[in-house]
Amino acid sequence: MTCGALNPMPEAAQYRRSPDVVMRLARMGAAHPTRLSFLRQMLRRVQQEGWQFDRPVWEFDARGQGRAVYRAIGPERTYSLVAFGHDLPDEMRSDRVIATAWDATFTLFDGTPDAEDLERLAWNVPVQEAGRVSPRELSLSRANKSVRLFDHVVARLATGQQPDAAELTETGYLMRTTAVYGSGKFGAADRARIAGRPEMRAPFQAEMLSVWLTRAYTVDLVEHLARVRGGALAVPLAPELRRMLGVGNSTGLGMAPFLVRHPVLLNNWMMAREEALARVRAQTTATPETLAGFEVALKAAQVNAQGWQSGHPVQQARLLELRDGLAAVCAHLCAGWDPHGDHPWDALWRWAEGLLPLEAQEALAAAMIEPHGNLVDGLADCMAADEDSAFGIDGAMTVARARAILSERYGWAMALDHDTPEGCARFWYVSEEKLEPRLGERAAEPGAERELPLDISRQAVALARALLDWPEDAPIAKVLLAAPEHRLMLRRVQMAATRPLAEVRDNLIAADVLPIDLLRCKLAFFGATRFDPRSDRWVRISLFQGAPYPQDMAMGASL
Repeated sequence: MTCGALNPMPEAAQYRRSPDVVMRLARMGAAHPTRLSFLRQMLRRVQQEGWQFDRPVWEFDARGQGRAVYRAIGPERTYSLVAFGHDLPDEMRSDRVIATAWDATFTLFDGTPDAEDLERLAWNVPVQEAGRVSPRELSLSRANKSVRLFDHVVARLATGQQPDAAELTETGYLMRTTAVYGSGKFGAADRARIAGRPEMRAPFQAEMLSVWLTRAYTVDLVEHLARVRGGALAVPLAPELRRMLGVGNSTGLGMAPFLVRHPVLLNNWMMAREEALARVRAQTTATPETLAGFEVALKAAQVNAQGWQSGHPVQQARLLELRDGLAAVCAHLCAGWDPHGDHPWDALWRWAEGLLPLEAQEALAAAMIEPHGNLVDGLADCMAADEDSAFGIDGAMTVARARAILSERYGWAMALDHDTPEGCARFWYVSEEKLEPRLGERAAEPGAERELPLDISRQAVALARALLDWPEDAPIAKVLLAAPEHRLMLRRVQMAATRPLAEVRDNLIAADVLPIDLLRCKLAFFGATRFDPRSDRWVRISLFQGAPYPQDMAMGASL
């Protein structure tokens, strides 16, 4: 762990899980958010630094068309969410990335926009990909209503009544985003422009801030429309009901290759989480405070599991396993676990590894980490990465050394068969229409000649075979001169030498691969909850459900 100096615990090393366990796709696809998630990191910073929030612009008509500006004012900089509301006909509403119109569109502006900025953004943000933004904009996003729930909330508030809590729980959000673009897309600021700012150093902080402010907009909009409809009878949404609502998100294959394309980031994210769990397991005792916090976190996990619905058969089975597994944990806490014994957290974890399904194991891991903020929060500083520094290839490395790394880090790949139809059944490519990754069936669809290099296990095997033809003392530079097609894999091998969690240890082009597992893993690090796959290729989730709103922070709301 490269960040040990933040809270050094060398004794935790023996409790870290093996990469062969952690980096299997099925386990990654059972991930649950922890207090190290990017949205939790953002909320803690906002709270600790005393950020202020206001809404200097709110210009909406009776149909919900108009614009608003939400400002987040930090110690050094101000960021503004510029929101545009649209009166979208039902027949034009779609969660597909190829949609051309939405209920709302947004950009996160660097600073406070003036009238000229707002006019420029009004021409470009509502059309999303068809427009262009500038480096003053940090993200570009859009959202659609959850129509049934949105209309229910407006109708109830307009008559002076609160909406049905059960309906809020069932859906969990008033709007869902269909894309949140950042990092230079469509002219927005490149990541390098903001990466040095303390508040943006952690991954995806601009995107998290944008979605959090979007959540405030969704509630403001339903209350506005309720006032338009009900006049003096209308009431605001009750605080306890507001908190039950998050922002939904529909995410598809466009996100799936991210973890494969960013091995250094993946390693750092996974290492931070695994180090957090290891530090908890290394504790010789459990304090009354951590036991109480664990009980609260476990109860919250159960409530989430009971309220989480899915129409997808794979996730339905996983939900049953999660609910049953959490029930087994509670039974064990009452009848088997000794919280006052030696290394009680490790004992609990070893029991779980032996008996619980993956979903429940990973939910338990998140609950165990939750009450140990003083022990693990510093690890958040380890989750960013300077990927450019790891990009270069050391041409002086010997073939013998490359073989050794392949054996140590990619032995799992050598055990896979990529030569059968099942072993290479699929291929990743970029859609010409939307310039987004897609997954094709090799035997049934054209386009394999344009395959993306996401077949890491197959490339590792090919490199290992190629190196057999070279003497052990030959430099890698000579290999690449003769066989430049291995350049990508040699770079990954050199990255993996010091990063044991950099690779997904499964065949990503096999017939049985579930891309949804890649999505789930990444979204859990975002802080997403209530994963609801609609196929093996796209999923709906909720962000910030249960979290405070910007205006709550000034009143000392808990996270």
